[in-house]
Amino acid sequence: MTSWKLLLVCLIALSANIVTAQDKFVRVGILGFDNYQGLAFAQLFNNPKAEGDLTGVKVTTVFPVECPDYPESAALTKRWIDSCARWGTGDNKVLKEYHPVKMVTSIDELLANVDAVMICSLDGRLHVKQAETVLKAGKRLFLTRPLAASLADAQAIFKLAEQSGTPMFSCSQHRYSPGFSGMRNHPEVGKVLGCDVYGGFEIKGPAADEFIRPLHSLETIYAIMGPGVERVTCTSTDTAESITLVWNDGRVGTYRGIKSGAVKYSATVFGDKGVSTAGIYGHGVPVQGVVPTKDKYMGYEGVAIEIAKFFKGGPTPVAPAETLEIFGVLAAAEKSRAQSGTTIRVADMLK
Repeated sequence: MTSWKLLLVCLIALSANIVTAQDKFVRVGILGFDNYQGLAFAQLFNNPKAEGDLTGVKVTTVFPVECPDYPESAALTKRWIDSCARWGTGDNKVLKEYHPVKMVTSIDELLANVDAVMICSLDGRLHVKQAETVLKAGKRLFLTRPLAASLADAQAIFKLAEQSGTPMFSCSQHRYSPGFSGMRNHPEVGKVLGCDVYGGFEIKGPAADEFIRPLHSLETIYAIMGPGVERVTCTSTDTAESITLVWNDGRVGTYRGIKSGAVKYSATVFGDKGVSTAGIYGHGVPVQGVVPTKDKYMGYEGVAIEIAKFFKGGPTPVAPAETLEIFGVLAAAEKSRAQSGTTIRVADMLK
């Protein structure tokens, strides 16, 4: 038995009676635990000092399924299990106050102990099958990045949600980074007419990630400009991946995927009142052109707030049609790249 699996058995024995029917909060389960996002959300929800919308939601149960085909899946799973193993127990005063997490060995046991689910497995190729079980059980669902590893899988997941009548959504944490979302109605920019977004483009990443490499930055574009992309072109070189998006009202946005050189996640936003650099990931919007870096770092907190409100019965934060449009843009960019920069209509990809 591997060391992490032995630890899992011990945790199950120690935490068998953690979750009770009398818990007065939304009990959240995590399916797949090799994605750091799972641990990040659990830390935010289970923190005894959680405030505002982050209260009333606790990660209570984890089924740490891994993917043998995904690099580092087993190692990362062990790492995140180790990180929360002492929550609610031991002599560490800080960790003892965190709500503990129960580890289980099957999806059925996970679903029996929770009210809502986050799928946090890194390999998007697993998500259709995982989501199907959750959605058919009627548990509200949030899928961390990536929703899926292909447009067809993304469409299949939303079809399952529609058929089961179970609310779900998926998005990147970049969508709710205040330095990005706050640019849509920024007083120094006004009505957004376009933006140039840039971020990392990992050319040596796992095969499962190839399709969704621009996803964080595309979510940034949509946070700033909203949906309505009509056509896409893509130019690919050894130094950059350049995607141009044209909206149905004539607005233009671009994505520069940085393959070499310094990497930073931000944007330049063009409006009817002015042009401004956006904030950088995790921080707020610029004021008089100055980008803040010493304000509160939000990280995953912005999207965690939206997840918490959703799990407590709130509306779906991101419409399925918008998420599917983003995957249509990804598919259009992939096809354009293969055809040496041909313009591809998003609607043709979504058919």
